[in-house]
Amino acid sequence: MKQDGLSARSRERRKRLVANRATSFAEAERWDLQYWQSLSPRERIAALESMRREWEEIRRARDR
Repeated sequence: MKQDGLSARSRERRKRLVANRATSFAEAERWDLQYWQSLSPRERIAALESMRREWEEIRRARDR
């Protein structure tokens, strides 16, 4: 994988990044559940696919 591709993906990811600061694990769990439930099914599937692609790229890079 080229560094340029990584940099481009990183820039795009920062544009979409959603964060929360929780004071407890329970609060983090509630926020996480609320966040994912606020997305449409299409958005959830797209997020899953994005994570899967990232994992595959990490796995391929590690296996080199």
